[in-house]
Amino acid sequence: MFRQWMFLGCLMVTGMAFCQSVNYDESKVPAYTLPDPLVCEDGSRVETVADWTRRRAEIFRQFQEQMYGFLPEMLEKAGNHPDFVTFEVVEDCPDALSGTALRKQVVLTFTNPQKPGQKVTANLLLYIPKHAKKPVPVFLGYNFMGNHTITPEPEILAFHDRAGNVLTEETLAQKEGTSARGGRVNRWDVAQILENGYALATMHYVDVAKDQRNQCFTSGIFDLYSDYEGETSREKTDWGAITAWAWGLSRALDYLETEKLVDAKKVAVMGHSRLGKTALWAGASDPRFAVVISNNSGCGGAALSRREFGETILIMSGGLRYWFCPKFREFGERVGDFAIDQHELMALMAPRPVYVASAEEDRWADPKGEYLSCLHAVPVYQIFGIEKPFGDQTTPELPSLNQSVGNVIGYHIRTGIHDVTPFDWTQFIQFADRFLK
Repeated sequence: MFRQWMFLGCLMVTGMAFCQSVNYDESKVPAYTLPDPLVCEDGSRVETVADWTRRRAEIFRQFQEQMYGFLPEMLEKAGNHPDFVTFEVVEDCPDALSGTALRKQVVLTFTNPQKPGQKVTANLLLYIPKHAKKPVPVFLGYNFMGNHTITPEPEILAFHDRAGNVLTEETLAQKEGTSARGGRVNRWDVAQILENGYALATMHYVDVAKDQRNQCFTSGIFDLYSDYEGETSREKTDWGAITAWAWGLSRALDYLETEKLVDAKKVAVMGHSRLGKTALWAGASDPRFAVVISNNSGCGGAALSRREFGETILIMSGGLRYWFCPKFREFGERVGDFAIDQHELMALMAPRPVYVASAEEDRWADPKGEYLSCLHAVPVYQIFGIEKPFGDQTTPELPSLNQSVGNVIGYHIRTGIHDVTPFDWTQFIQFADRFLK
């Protein structure tokens, strides 16, 4: 089913109710001019990698100020491997998935010295090919419904349901469909990942921060590292949920750097939908991620905001505004004043490989806008001397369905709906093979 049903009614923005129709007509995409990632704030032009280093810092700060928000000072100063995040391997199974994998479960515990006795825990599930001869590359990403939904194995710990409620074995036994054990096996092609020599590491994003506007900022790591009374108590450039989730992915990577069975220099961060937005911001924020993959991430992810097609800043300024910093809402009705656009988010990955996946029927995510972000990031990759970074893609026309295109920048649009399919995983694996094997 399409996601747009969520937004076709009236939304609340700045305390006033309004109704906005969703544009799915290319002829109604407004004329726009994209900001040039190769022009610095002082007007000088980027000509070298050294120039880009300076320009990249400007663009990254603009994304912090206008879209995703700044981390609290404590987290920013701590950098990677903060001593207030610890890991405990609570299960190490040598014979998982019918003997094809090793399974580890690692509890990440987040604390704050200024709030003794308070903690947040998240469970990292790790599957590793059983007969690997050397440390293997890894796909890392959040899941939507809980680690227990990835495979039906009964030993997998379940911390929370998607609403953030604590799960017990009794309540879990009552779950049906996508929230039951193994309920999301369709989204995680674990067999294909393992057969191709990759480990899979995943966490339930709700363990880190709740995906609910009325609870997000008074629970999880927001409650631990901030002192908000609610969503409206944030300052204009304070962090939103996407930044919190992205920070959590970097902490999972911290653990992987201690795990001898995987190669933490070869981690591909992948996300779908809002977690695709998260994967892109995590990749931009943490250069340790070797490959960055976005699946159906839409506005605030891979799709150009200025196209105002499908999901838009104005729409997200309603019930989903907690994903972003409060200042982001200001551009809902004046997107042309936005200092940045998502092609520059793609450019922040350069020269690392980045892959964007779209679905034909997922117009809400604006497949063409996702493709154009890749296309308009090309000049930055060329600064690094990469010839044809997007392969033979030089025009704004979408490529043919169900084929992967590109080079260091990769893209496909497949038939079907907003989802993650075995076809997607095949393309992700083949793309990662070129850089991680």
